[in-house]
Amino acid sequence: MASSEVILIVEEVNLVDFYGQNDSKFNILKKAYTDLTITSRGQMVKVTGDKKRVQLCKNHVEMMIRVLKQYGELSIQTVRDIVGGTNPFESKLRKENQNIILYGQSGKPIVPRTRNQKKLVESSDNNDIVFAIGPAGTGKTYTAVALAVRALKLNRVRRIILTRPAVEAGESLGFLPGDLKEKIDPYLRPLYDALDDMIHPEKLALFMQNRTIEVAPLAFMRGRTLDNSFVILDEAQNCTETQLKMFLTRLGPSAKCIVTGDLSQIDLPRNQRSGLLRGLHILDNIEGIGILRLSSGDVVRHRLVREIIDAYDRQSKEDEAFKKKRDEERKKERENSENKKEKE
Repeated sequence: MASSEVILIVEEVNLVDFYGQNDSKFNILKKAYTDLTITSRGQMVKVTGDKKRVQLCKNHVEMMIRVLKQYGELSIQTVRDIVGGTNPFESKLRKENQNIILYGQSGKPIVPRTRNQKKLVESSDNNDIVFAIGPAGTGKTYTAVALAVRALKLNRVRRIILTRPAVEAGESLGFLPGDLKEKIDPYLRPLYDALDDMIHPEKLALFMQNRTIEVAPLAFMRGRTLDNSFVILDEAQNCTETQLKMFLTRLGPSAKCIVTGDLSQIDLPRNQRSGLLRGLHILDNIEGIGILRLSSGDVVRHRLVREIIDAYDRQSKEDEAFKKKRDEERKKERENSENKKEKE
């Protein structure tokens, strides 16, 4: 029986995502190949044993790495499927074909990549207004734009209107040169980026020229009636209460709307309260309005973005707990001081 040894390097993926907590995923692989010696040290995986079996194990390890690179996740069930001889790319492809929102301008299928993104698609299909609230990187704006482009391509709407409040993110940009479009475009760049992925440049330019697709600051919505349109309000956490009410009351009888926002990134002046926060409370439980909350688990950007969001959330909770404790101590001190004065 010919013996062989292969050394594999696990690169460009998170090692915890590859091996699993307490090596849970790696142990599935080892149990499937009890006749081989499989060891690991950091990025290095060494497989020793029968030549044919070693080659098969090598293929399975490489497939685990490919799945993790392509989809950003490697579930325990996927590892079981791989070692059981199932090609995960075939099953993923079948699943994705059922969930395709549309094909991008490069032909790449655009699909919801997380459970909550899929819920956003379903909520938009079932409601005329949807609030999609969640941290940066969860794909809420991108998915919303994809739904709008799909509606336009299927002739469900005549126009797409994309808007966001022109609020600076914690920095003063001062005077911006150029005409009005050149002044406001930097605020609306994320919306343009999403459109660039989904519509051919020449067709997008035509749509922008004939106002089939309109990208404008929120202030330009006042006094208008938005009908036969798919309307997206992005960065809604930076709306005042008056602005959000103004926007929502622009919708005509045949309009669809998605409002996106991140309540952890409010850039309004300290003396102004976010209209989104109050709006969610007021509009909850109204039929035809869907509210979807995404979390760090839906982040589809770099893996560190999820950890950054979680770290800030933990610190925010610690700060809140410290403030509450401090306020309680101060209140107790005041009460003790007042009681002391009364006794005197």
